[in-house]
Amino acid sequence: METVNEILSKLENADNTTKNMLENELVNIGASALPQLVDQLQVVRGIKRGVVAMTLIRIGDASVKYLEQAAQSNKDFEWVAEYLIREIKAA
Repeated sequence: METVNEILSKLENADNTTKNMLENELVNIGASALPQLVDQLQVVRGIKRGVVAMTLIRIGDASVKYLEQAAQSNKDFEWVAEYLIREIKAA
């Protein structure tokens, strides 16, 4: 199985079909990828950030704890975490 970073590196030149496939791979990794996904969300930009955010939303409630922890330690990230938590809870 590929690592989160290996999957994210493939997004740089991905078309929509490939992007969706890679997002599904990240979702299938599941909760074990959450710490790394939340860490990556704080540093990646563009398409990578969108895919990571959607992956966290799709993984769901298990993401909330990690997003809350990141928001506490990184105030610049707080609004992103709060937005994603609202999306998760609305789903």
